Amino acid sequence: MKTLVILISGRGSNMQALLDAKLPVDRIIVISSNPAAVGLETAANNRVQTVCINHQTFSDRSAFDTALADEIDRYQPDLIALAGFMRILTDDFVLHYHQRLMNIHPSLLPAFPGLHTHRRALRDGVKIHGCTVHFVTRELDHGPIVIQAAVPVFSDDTEESLAKRVLEQEHQIYPQAVRWFLQGRVRLSANAVTIADSRVHNSVIYSPGLQE
Repeated sequence: MKTLVILISGRGSNMQALLDAKLPVDRIIVISSNPAAVGLETAANNRVQTVCINHQTFSDRSAFDTALADEIDRYQPDLIALAGFMRILTDDFVLHYHQRLMNIHPSLLPAFPGLHTHRRALRDGVKIHGCTVHFVTRELDHGPIVIQAAVPVFSDDTEESLAKRVLEQEHQIYPQAVRWFLQGRVRLSANAVTIADSRVHNSVIYSPGLQE
Protein backbone atom coordinates (compact mmCIF):
# COMPACT_ATOMS: atom_id res chain seq x y z
CA MET A 1 0.00 0.00 0.00
CA LYS A 2 1.45 3.35 -1.06
CA THR A 3 0.67 6.31 1.20
CA LEU A 4 1.11 10.02 0.57
CA VAL A 5 0.95 12.64 3.32
CA ILE A 6 0.35 16.24 2.20
CA LEU A 7 1.17 19.11 4.57
CA ILE A 8 -0.68 22.42 4.15
CA SER A 9 -1.23 25.70 5.97
CA GLY A 10 -3.64 27.60 3.73
CA ARG A 11 -5.83 27.24 0.65
CA GLY A 12 -3.95 24.21 -0.67
CA SER A 13 -4.02 24.82 -4.43
CA ASN A 14 -1.03 22.53 -4.95
CA MET A 15 -2.73 19.99 -2.70
CA GLN A 16 -5.76 20.16 -5.00
CA ALA A 17 -3.50 19.60 -8.01
CA LEU A 18 -2.10 16.50 -6.34
CA LEU A 19 -5.57 15.20 -5.56
CA ASP A 20 -6.77 15.87 -9.12
CA ALA A 21 -3.80 14.00 -10.61
CA LYS A 22 -5.11 10.56 -9.59
CA LEU A 23 -1.67 9.51 -8.42
CA PRO A 24 -0.64 5.85 -8.07
CA VAL A 25 -1.28 5.85 -4.34
CA ASP A 26 -3.65 3.89 -2.12
CA ARG A 27 -4.09 6.41 0.67
CA ILE A 28 -3.70 10.20 1.08
CA ILE A 29 -3.75 12.07 4.37
CA VAL A 30 -3.79 15.87 4.52
CA ILE A 31 -2.35 17.48 7.65
CA SER A 32 -2.64 21.20 8.36
CA SER A 33 -0.76 23.38 10.82
CA ASN A 34 -3.63 25.88 10.70
CA PRO A 35 -7.19 24.99 11.81
CA ALA A 36 -8.57 27.76 9.55
CA ALA A 37 -6.87 26.44 6.40
CA VAL A 38 -9.31 26.37 3.49
CA GLY A 39 -7.47 23.32 2.21
CA LEU A 40 -8.92 21.22 5.03
CA GLU A 41 -12.43 21.73 3.69
CA THR A 42 -11.25 21.11 0.14
CA ALA A 43 -9.63 17.83 1.14
CA ALA A 44 -12.72 16.74 3.07
CA ASN A 45 -14.89 17.52 0.04
CA ASN A 46 -12.60 15.18 -1.91
CA ARG A 47 -13.19 12.49 0.73
CA VAL A 48 -9.58 12.65 1.86
CA GLN A 49 -8.68 12.09 5.49
CA THR A 50 -7.66 15.31 7.26
CA VAL A 51 -5.83 16.11 10.49
CA CYS A 52 -5.06 19.47 12.09
CA ILE A 53 -2.11 20.00 14.41
CA ASN A 54 -2.37 23.65 15.42
CA HIS A 55 1.13 25.07 15.64
CA GLN A 56 -0.09 27.86 17.93
CA THR A 57 -0.71 25.39 20.74
CA PHE A 58 2.98 24.43 20.98
CA SER A 59 5.69 26.23 22.91
CA ASP A 60 8.32 26.04 20.18
CA ARG A 61 9.14 24.63 16.76
CA SER A 62 10.71 21.49 18.18
CA ALA A 63 7.61 20.55 20.16
CA PHE A 64 5.39 21.11 17.13
CA ASP A 65 7.65 19.10 14.83
CA THR A 66 7.72 16.23 17.31
CA ALA A 67 3.92 16.11 17.42
CA LEU A 68 3.74 16.40 13.64
CA ALA A 69 6.22 13.56 13.13
CA ASP A 70 4.33 11.37 15.59
CA GLU A 71 1.15 11.90 13.57
CA ILE A 72 2.86 11.34 10.21
CA ASP A 73 4.53 8.15 11.43
CA ARG A 74 1.12 6.64 12.21
CA TYR A 75 0.58 6.33 8.45
CA GLN A 76 4.10 5.19 7.45
CA PRO A 77 4.03 7.29 4.27
CA ASP A 78 6.15 6.65 1.22
CA LEU A 79 6.38 10.42 0.67
CA ILE A 80 5.53 13.66 2.49
CA ALA A 81 4.67 16.54 0.14
CA LEU A 82 4.78 20.12 1.42
CA ALA A 83 2.03 22.08 -0.35
CA GLY A 84 2.02 25.61 1.00
CA PHE A 85 3.17 24.45 4.42
CA MET A 86 4.28 27.70 6.05
CA ARG A 87 6.52 26.31 8.74
CA ILE A 88 10.32 26.16 8.88
CA LEU A 89 11.09 22.59 9.87
CA THR A 90 13.72 21.60 12.42
CA ASP A 91 16.82 19.69 11.39
CA ASP A 92 15.69 16.61 13.32
CA PHE A 93 12.40 16.53 11.43
CA VAL A 94 14.10 16.89 8.05
CA LEU A 95 16.64 14.17 8.84
CA HIS A 96 13.89 11.85 10.06
CA TYR A 97 12.29 11.96 6.60
CA HIS A 98 15.51 12.03 4.60
CA GLN A 99 14.76 11.56 0.88
CA ARG A 100 11.01 11.28 1.60
CA LEU A 101 10.24 14.99 2.03
CA MET A 102 9.42 17.02 -1.10
CA ASN A 103 8.56 20.70 -1.62
CA ILE A 104 7.40 23.03 -4.39
CA HIS A 105 9.05 26.46 -4.50
CA PRO A 106 7.98 29.41 -6.72
CA SER A 107 11.33 30.21 -8.30
CA LEU A 108 14.03 28.58 -10.37
CA LEU A 109 16.21 27.51 -7.49
CA PRO A 110 18.87 28.25 -6.41
CA ALA A 111 17.65 31.71 -7.43
CA PHE A 112 15.33 33.45 -4.95
CA PRO A 113 15.05 31.07 -2.03
CA GLY A 114 12.68 32.10 0.76
CA LEU A 115 9.70 34.44 0.48
CA HIS A 116 8.45 37.07 -2.01
CA THR A 117 10.06 35.35 -4.98
CA HIS A 118 8.00 37.06 -7.70
CA ARG A 119 8.59 40.51 -6.26
CA ARG A 120 12.31 39.88 -6.14
CA ALA A 121 12.37 38.46 -9.68
CA LEU A 122 10.70 41.61 -11.03
CA ARG A 123 12.97 43.86 -8.97
CA ASP A 124 16.08 42.13 -10.34
CA GLY A 125 14.86 42.25 -13.92
CA VAL A 126 15.11 38.55 -14.72
CA LYS A 127 13.77 37.45 -18.10
CA ILE A 128 12.88 33.87 -17.11
CA HIS A 129 11.24 32.85 -13.86
CA GLY A 130 9.54 29.65 -12.76
CA CYS A 131 9.17 26.98 -10.11
CA THR A 132 11.08 24.05 -8.66
CA VAL A 133 10.22 20.76 -7.01
CA HIS A 134 13.01 19.65 -4.71
CA PHE A 135 13.80 17.38 -1.82
CA VAL A 136 13.90 19.14 1.53
CA THR A 137 17.21 19.37 3.34
CA ARG A 138 18.41 21.29 6.37
CA GLU A 139 19.37 24.26 4.17
CA LEU A 140 16.23 26.19 3.26
CA ASP A 141 15.21 25.79 -0.40
CA HIS A 142 18.52 24.21 -1.40
CA GLY A 143 17.70 20.49 -1.61
CA PRO A 144 18.27 18.26 -4.67
CA ILE A 145 16.12 19.41 -7.60
CA VAL A 146 13.63 16.97 -9.13
CA ILE A 147 12.00 19.10 -11.85
CA GLN A 148 11.70 22.75 -12.87
CA ALA A 149 9.43 24.73 -15.18
CA ALA A 150 10.35 28.09 -16.68
CA VAL A 151 8.05 30.90 -17.79
CA PRO A 152 8.84 34.21 -19.51
CA VAL A 153 8.77 37.48 -17.60
CA PHE A 154 7.01 40.21 -19.56
CA SER A 155 7.73 43.92 -19.37
CA ASP A 156 4.23 44.70 -18.10
CA ASP A 157 4.14 41.91 -15.50
CA THR A 158 2.99 42.63 -11.98
CA GLU A 159 3.75 40.46 -8.99
CA GLU A 160 0.23 39.04 -9.27
CA SER A 161 0.33 38.27 -13.01
CA LEU A 162 3.72 36.60 -12.71
CA ALA A 163 2.61 34.59 -9.69
CA LYS A 164 -0.43 33.34 -11.61
CA ARG A 165 1.70 32.20 -14.55
CA VAL A 166 4.12 30.39 -12.27
CA LEU A 167 1.33 28.78 -10.24
CA GLU A 168 -0.11 27.22 -13.39
CA GLN A 169 3.22 25.45 -13.87
CA GLU A 170 3.44 24.46 -10.21
CA HIS A 171 0.20 22.56 -10.71
CA GLN A 172 1.81 20.70 -13.62
CA ILE A 173 5.18 19.76 -12.22
CA TYR A 174 4.37 18.91 -8.61
CA PRO A 175 2.02 16.02 -9.47
CA GLN A 176 4.55 14.85 -12.05
CA ALA A 177 7.39 14.80 -9.51
CA VAL A 178 5.27 12.95 -6.96
CA ARG A 179 4.14 10.46 -9.62
CA TRP A 180 7.75 9.77 -10.62
CA PHE A 181 8.68 9.20 -6.98
CA LEU A 182 5.78 6.81 -6.34
CA GLN A 183 6.65 4.93 -9.54
CA GLY A 184 10.19 4.43 -8.26
CA ARG A 185 11.71 6.44 -11.11
CA VAL A 186 13.55 9.04 -9.00
CA ARG A 187 17.24 8.37 -8.48
CA LEU A 188 19.04 10.50 -5.91
CA SER A 189 22.83 10.51 -5.71
CA ALA A 190 24.55 13.12 -3.52
CA ASN A 191 22.86 16.37 -4.61
CA ALA A 192 21.82 15.19 -8.08
CA VAL A 193 18.46 13.75 -9.12
CA THR A 194 17.91 11.73 -12.28
CA ILE A 195 14.58 10.45 -13.58
CA ALA A 196 14.35 7.10 -15.31
CA ASP A 197 12.83 7.30 -18.81
CA SER A 198 12.04 11.03 -18.83
CA ARG A 199 11.76 12.87 -22.14
CA VAL A 200 11.58 16.43 -23.39
CA HIS A 201 8.15 18.07 -23.59
CA ASN A 202 8.17 20.68 -26.34
CA SER A 203 5.38 23.09 -25.37
CA VAL A 204 6.92 24.60 -22.24
CA ILE A 205 10.44 24.51 -20.90
CA TYR A 206 10.55 21.69 -18.37
CA SER A 207 13.62 19.96 -17.06
CA PRO A 208 13.45 17.01 -17.10
CA GLY A 209 10.65 16.69 -19.61
CA LEU A 210 7.13 15.77 -18.60
CA GLN A 211 5.94 12.23 -19.15
CA GLU A 212 3.19 10.22 -17.54
